[in-house]
Amino acid sequence: MSQQATEEIVIYTHPECEFSAAAKAEFQELGIPFKEIDISKVPGAAEELERLTGGERITPVIVEGGRVTIGYKGMG
Repeated sequence: MSQQATEEIVIYTHPECEFSAAAKAEFQELGIPFKEIDISKVPGAAEELERLTGGERITPVIVEGGRVTIGYKGMG
């Protein structure tokens, strides 16, 4: 799956969200590159998050290719 290696992973986060912190830490520990979008700092990010979640304001939201994962329970 060489295509998967080139797909950018985007994680929508909020600084007060423990699950956002856990997702970022695990991705970093595993050496998986990602782009973080902090919805508290990036203008328009909260609206984009709500579009991805069907109106919910929940973090983290992980977007990988066309797949959207809401919340985080760990990689394993």
